[in-house]
Order: sequence, then C-alpha cells, then structure tokens
Amino acid sequence: MNAYDKMTVVGMADLNVVRAPGVLTTLGLGSCVGIALYDPMTKVAGLAHIMLPDSTQIKNNSNIARFADTGIMKLLRDMVLMGARKDYIKAKLAGGAQIFAFDARNPSMRIGDRNVEASTNILRNLNIPIVAQHVGDTYGRTIELYADDGRLIVKTIGHGIYTI
Repeated sequence: MNAYDKMTVVGMADLNVVRAPGVLTTLGLGSCVGIALYDPMTKVAGLAHIMLPDSTQIKNNSNIARFADTGIMKLLRDMVLMGARKDYIKAKLAGGAQIFAFDARNPSMRIGDRNVEASTNILRNLNIPIVAQHVGDTYGRTIELYADDGRLIVKTIGHGIYTI
C-alpha cells in the first residue's frame, strides 16, 4: 500500500486529521493558507485550508474551518483527541498569495498577507513553532502533508515543487 492509498482531501474551508501512514492534501491555495500541524512523536498530522483571518469580522461565521482563529483551534483539538501532544506539535504554512492585482496599500485587499499574519500570530500565542513556510508571492499552491514524517510537499504551476 503506498501513501496515495491513504490520501485524504481537505477542501476549501475544511480541515482533517490523520495518523501515519496517512497523507492530507489540499488544492488551490491562492490567498487561502494551508496550516499543517504535525506531532513527530505520535505521527498525528492535521491540515486546515483557511480562507479568512478572523471569524469575528464576518456575520456568516458558522463554518469554523473557514477562519484562522477558529480553524486552528479546532484542528489542534482534533489532533489532541487523536492522541497528539500539544507540546510536540510543529507547524508549517503554505499559501497566502496575492493572486489579483489590487491596490496593495488597501489592507482589506491583502487577504493572503492577512491570512498568513493571523495564522502566525495564533500559532505563536499557542506556543506552536512554525518550522517552515512557503507563503506570499503571486501564484497558487497545492500541498501534501505526510503523517509518517511531517514533510510538506508544495506544488506550484511554473514555480517548481518544494519539500518543506
């Protein structure tokens, strides 16, 4: 059985948790951020595909996986329920691009930057170290998180494939 037999797709505004040998993938990260959490001791991995930084700024906020503030907390809870230890969890981030050519001086148009900043701040407040990231720029990404060793494969169109 290869890793792709254990591939779990995480949709937009979605999250999921697996243990080794599982693999989590999410497609089409533009301004969205993929938040990959991994516990190397228990080999439990979690991935969230968040769209917006802050659930308190939106009236329709019932999907907690849509937002960095609520999605990260839910992802962490689900990982702990699967046996992960919070003290061992490490994070990797991908996405947060500025896909469209809006006025970058207008903060409301910098969704990618705001998603990365919110995710970084939340993880810092939770004392979860960000050990790698592939964020920003102007292109989308697809990612795969491997629960056996925590590697995050970042695939881009025209900009290469990276392992972080």
